[in-house]
Amino acid sequence: MKLLLLGATGLVGGRALQLALSNDAFSEVIAPTRTPLAAHARLVNPVASRLEDLVPACIAHRPDAVVCALGTTQAKAGSKEAFRHVDLELPVAFGQAAHAAGVGTYVIVTAMGASASSLFFYPRTKGEVERDVRAIGFHSLTICRPSLIGGERNEERRAEGMALTWARRLGPVLPARWRVNPAAAIAAALLDAAIAAKPGCHFISSDAMH
Repeated sequence: MKLLLLGATGLVGGRALQLALSNDAFSEVIAPTRTPLAAHARLVNPVASRLEDLVPACIAHRPDAVVCALGTTQAKAGSKEAFRHVDLELPVAFGQAAHAAGVGTYVIVTAMGASASSLFFYPRTKGEVERDVRAIGFHSLTICRPSLIGGERNEERRAEGMALTWARRLGPVLPARWRVNPAAAIAAALLDAAIAAKPGCHFISSDAMH
């Protein structure tokens, strides 16, 4: 199957890219990025400074499924508007184009506690992207809601790093849903869901990704 992978330069997306390229279930991985990826025989890597400009090129490769691991922080994005562009507008734009082209399977990473009615900006945005992607009407939709994500990042996230440190120390006494989710475990869950393509909308909670 052909996979359209969004967010391949991120922590979870990068792990998903490695796993997909080593899995014979995927004949081709289409991974649009702002900076070039290392070449691979089964990798198609459209590059542009604006990912939205790559939507037509990606859909032209006729993927069978979409895995979306796009995500940033407000600090890195620079504003709430820029954050929403990455975490909400891009996933929805690619999803709408894919669905219009006949793609039936979409898998996305959001966050534990995502809710469109939340009083807080981050979980509200994650809840809104869930709501908007569900409204597209995919035959198979899987939403992964991890807790804190563990793994080596190419960027420093100081607040998240402190939270990860405490979560790891308290791991043995924390409920399973609050424990750190390794990026590799999340990536594997994403790809498994894309391959399975179960009809309907399904959620994968944090305690299922350890």
